[in-house]
Amino acid sequence: MPTDAPLPELVSFLDSLPEPHILFDRQYRIVAANVAYLQQFAPPGGSVVGRTCFAVSHHFDVPCDQAGESCPLNRAQDSGQRERVLHLHHTPRGEEYVNIELTPVHNAAGEQAYFIEKMEALKVARGKPAAQGLIGRAPAFQRMMELVARVAPAMATVLLLGESGTGKELVARAVHDASQRAARPRVAVECSSLTETLFESELFGHERGAFTGASTSRAGLVEAASGGTLFLDEVGDIPLTMQVKLLRLLESGTYRRVGSTEVRHADIRVVAATHRPLEQMVREGRFREDLYFRLSTFPIALPPLRERPTDIPLLAEALLQRVAPQRRLGISADAMRRLVQLPFPGNVRELRNLLERTSLLCDGQRIELTHLEHALGSARGAPQDGSGLAAVAHALALGQGQADLAVPGAMTLPPLAVGSVGLGGMATSGLRSSAAPPPPPQSLHDIELAVLREQVRKHRGSRAELAAQLGISERSLYRRLKALEAAEGQNPQI
Repeated sequence: MPTDAPLPELVSFLDSLPEPHILFDRQYRIVAANVAYLQQFAPPGGSVVGRTCFAVSHHFDVPCDQAGESCPLNRAQDSGQRERVLHLHHTPRGEEYVNIELTPVHNAAGEQAYFIEKMEALKVARGKPAAQGLIGRAPAFQRMMELVARVAPAMATVLLLGESGTGKELVARAVHDASQRAARPRVAVECSSLTETLFESELFGHERGAFTGASTSRAGLVEAASGGTLFLDEVGDIPLTMQVKLLRLLESGTYRRVGSTEVRHADIRVVAATHRPLEQMVREGRFREDLYFRLSTFPIALPPLRERPTDIPLLAEALLQRVAPQRRLGISADAMRRLVQLPFPGNVRELRNLLERTSLLCDGQRIELTHLEHALGSARGAPQDGSGLAAVAHALALGQGQADLAVPGAMTLPPLAVGSVGLGGMATSGLRSSAAPPPPPQSLHDIELAVLREQVRKHRGSRAELAAQLGISERSLYRRLKALEAAEGQNPQI
């Protein structure tokens, strides 16, 4: 059935809009495009009128839903209302993520005759290698970015959930940069590094004389983020006693500086992130249920790298630009195939560390399979018995609370005479050789400390490398070393 000709007034109205718009019919044919669209998205020197939207934007021969994409037109036909999707479009600048908002236009009979499509480039993510920002094309990545695009313009609290190394801080930055608060501050709070005694003062600030050493009044991080975004990184590490104070901030938007009775109002948008299982922690009584519900207004799960292996070549090219910007390194086909096969338990962070290590082993302009295998071999240089990475991970999992527990097999550890080794690669006391090695450690604390020191030495002081191999964050590794060495009565040289 032929469609009615669009009203000239409608076409003229679209031309007056500052955002890119196109008008197309039920057969996907573009019947009008406004000036803003032609300037931003139209192919150079070519007309889009009469062509299908899927051919222009995607270079498809069939509609989007037949090519594995979500089609807003079909969704609008089913729902009878406006629909939004995130698509990867071909543009004069290359492939870009574009927010699509499609609105049906009804004729006199009440039937859907035309569709108006508003487009807005999502500049915080790319489908090609770039010097900065989020990069990916895999379906899991696109699903995540669609959620980011939906929530960014709102004020809703966002909870980012994902394994260590999946890029939670980058996604938090994307939420901020795609919001109406992009021009205002984005302040990160490292919750895992704040002790219970410092948490309230750092977050809310304090008045002069509030406690010993408070010689001046100081604004907190909430005030520093005024008008912008407060990013609570590793929110699962907030002490239970401090969680109620954070809840009060989120519920009422008010807070008090330490030592003050004055109620202050916070103009902030909160984005939180954690790798911990908060629901399980709630059941175990280690995280407040009311705080969890308040933080998880809009949860976004970040996919691990193993769920997006097709993105590894894109990420590898982009990360090489970042770790070796002056060299323009390439990767051979064999090396890339090997790279895609790796499990990457440390996710993108581990990939970046591996590529940085590999780039240092390559003297030419192209990374070969031998360079990659050499880099992998150096990372696997530690013994894989009870003194290797498995022992470290096991000890880390057990925690401090069992420091006096005797561990069977402790005698199998090699005798270590290692001084305090910093993660910058320098030994503060050096390695001490002795004809008579000290007695083997008999407690979990001693074993864990000795093993961690040995692994630091084997990784040549690289905290990032060791943490990636263990599948934990650098901050977790840092805290564990500090706790172990503090328990031994030493000043950690980290």
